[in-house]
Amino acid sequence: MRITLEKAVNYGESLDMMYLAKDGSITKRRINVLQLGDKSFRAYCHLRKSKRTFAIDNVLALVPLIERERAVI
Repeated sequence: MRITLEKAVNYGESLDMMYLAKDGSITKRRINVLQLGDKSFRAYCHLRKSKRTFAIDNVLALVPLIERERAVI
C-alpha cells in the first residue's frame, strides 16, 4: 500500500481506493494523494469534493487509474 501511495504522490497519479470507515462502512473513492505521513495520508477526495485525511491501516485496496491517450487518424 505504502509504495502505491508514494508513487501517487511523486507522479501525481489518481487512485481508486476501497476504504473502511470508523463506523464499519466500506466506500469506494477516487483520490489524489497530497501528503504521506507515517500512519495517515492527506488526499483530495473526488467523492466528497474536499481534502480529507485517511488512515493507511483502513485502506482495503488501491488501484492506480490508467488514462490512455487515443490516437486520432
